[in-house]
Amino acid sequence: MAAAAAAGVGAGLGATDAFAGAAAARTTAIDDVPADVMALVLRCLDGASLAAVGCVCSNLRRLAADPATWRELCLAMWPSLNDIPSSSYYTIAGGVHYRALFADAFPFPATFSTPPPPPAASSSSSPAGCNHPLLPERLVSAVDLHHGGALIMSRIVETDATSDWFLGSPFRVDALVQEAFSSPTPAIAAADLSLSWILIDPSTGRALNASSRRPVAVDRKWLTGDTVARFAVVLAGVALEAAVTCDERRGHVREVSLCVEDGDGGGVSGRDGLVAVAAAMAGARCGGGRGAEAAARVRYEEFVAGKKARKEWKARREGMVDLCCSGVGAAAFVGFLVMLTLR
Repeated sequence: MAAAAAAGVGAGLGATDAFAGAAAARTTAIDDVPADVMALVLRCLDGASLAAVGCVCSNLRRLAADPATWRELCLAMWPSLNDIPSSSYYTIAGGVHYRALFADAFPFPATFSTPPPPPAASSSSSPAGCNHPLLPERLVSAVDLHHGGALIMSRIVETDATSDWFLGSPFRVDALVQEAFSSPTPAIAAADLSLSWILIDPSTGRALNASSRRPVAVDRKWLTGDTVARFAVVLAGVALEAAVTCDERRGHVREVSLCVEDGDGGGVSGRDGLVAVAAAMAGARCGGGRGAEAAARVRYEEFVAGKKARKEWKARREGMVDLCCSGVGAAAFVGFLVMLTLR
C-alpha cells in the first residue's frame, strides 16, 4: 500500500515537473514580440514613460527612439506645432527632432539662486542693436489653451527680438489681444483652464516651458468683471508669467500674453528677459509631472511672498526716511524760531 502511494506521489511529481517545463517552454520573452506590435504599444505611452522604456535594453531603445512616435506624441500634446514649418527649427536630416523638443519643453526649468551662463552661440545669432552675442534673434511661441480638457485656442506667435522697441520695452509677447472668442462649453471658468506656452529659439534649436500648465493664481477684477488666470514659472530672480484674461459671465477669452516680472514686482526689459530665457534654455530641467506642477505653484507662492516682503521693507524704510526728514525739518524750524527770539 505504501509502495503504491509512493509510486503515485512520484508520478504526480513527475507530471508537475512536466507541466512546469511545458509552461516554461510556452513563456514568451519581450524580445519575441514582433517589432511592429511593440511600436504600437509604445505609441500608447506618455513621453516620460516612453523615455524610461528606452533605457531598458538596446531593442527597446531603438523602438523608443522612433521619430514618428515622438512626432505623434508632441503633436498630441502641443497641437500648435502643426503650424510651424519643419525648416524653422529642430531641423535634422530634413525633419523635426521631436524627441529633443520634448526633452526641452516638457519638464519645468530648474530654479537657480544665481543665473546660469547663457548658452554658447556663434556671433551670427547676435541681435541687431544688442552687444550681447548670445541672445536669440527670434522667439517662436507655441501656445495651446484648453478649457475642461477641450482645446479652445492653438496658435504660433513669432517675435522679432532684434528691434530696439522690443529690447528697450518691458518683455511681453501677445498670443491674443482683444479677439474675444467663446469657449465650446456654455460657461468658462478660469480654474478649469490649462495653458501650454513653449518658447523656441530657432537659431539654437532649444526650447523652454514658460507656463505652469495649471493656474498658480486666479485674480478677479471687480471693476471690469474680468478674471485673470496666471500661469507662472520662476527662474533665477524673475518669473515668466503667462496671463489669460477672460469674462466668465459671457464665456469669452480676451487676452493671452506672456511677461517677465522681477522680484520687486516690476517689469523686466526685453533685453534682460531674453538673457533669462536664454540661460534657462541652456540650464537644467526638473520634473514635468503633476508633482512638478504643484512644485511650480509653491515656487510662485514663495516668489510672491518674497516680493511682498520686499515691498513692506521698502515701505518701512521710506517711512523711516520720511520721519527723519520731518524730524530734521522740525529741528531746523525750532532752531530758526529760537534765533528769532534771541534777537
